[in-house]
Amino acid sequence: MSLVRRSNVFDPFSLDLWDPFDSVFRSSIVPSPAATDTETAAFANARIDWKETPEAHVFKADIPGVKKEEVKVEVEDGNVLVISGQRSKEKEDKNDTWHRVERSSGQFMRRFRLPDNAKVDHVKAGLENGVLTVTVPKADVKKPEVKSIQISG
Repeated sequence: MSLVRRSNVFDPFSLDLWDPFDSVFRSSIVPSPAATDTETAAFANARIDWKETPEAHVFKADIPGVKKEEVKVEVEDGNVLVISGQRSKEKEDKNDTWHRVERSSGQFMRRFRLPDNAKVDHVKAGLENGVLTVTVPKADVKKPEVKSIQISG
């Protein structure tokens, strides 16, 4: 697994950008361009949970059967978290007879615009039991300093 910072001028997957502060949730309405092939559609749209705790933004993705070397976690353009990877198709032997193929294979890519309080230089990721967990710490919010003024009179 690698954490890479990159920036692209043109990105054909930009429609799969989800901004939690935008009133239109584009990623749930507009299908990802990578999901057009029915064979890989289920895996291409990897389901990811995003929760916010007082300390961090935590992303969890179910990606069973994917090795950490096949997953990339990147931050691009300063505040866009990109989680991508690939599950290869199982090798077919000419002597095998397949009765059912239900497991998906192919590539997946998901993008999330991070809020301004995200510390993108401190992102951590881990893969355990087929669940990828990405933790993006939040910057400390400075409380406004309150100065008491003595009233004379």
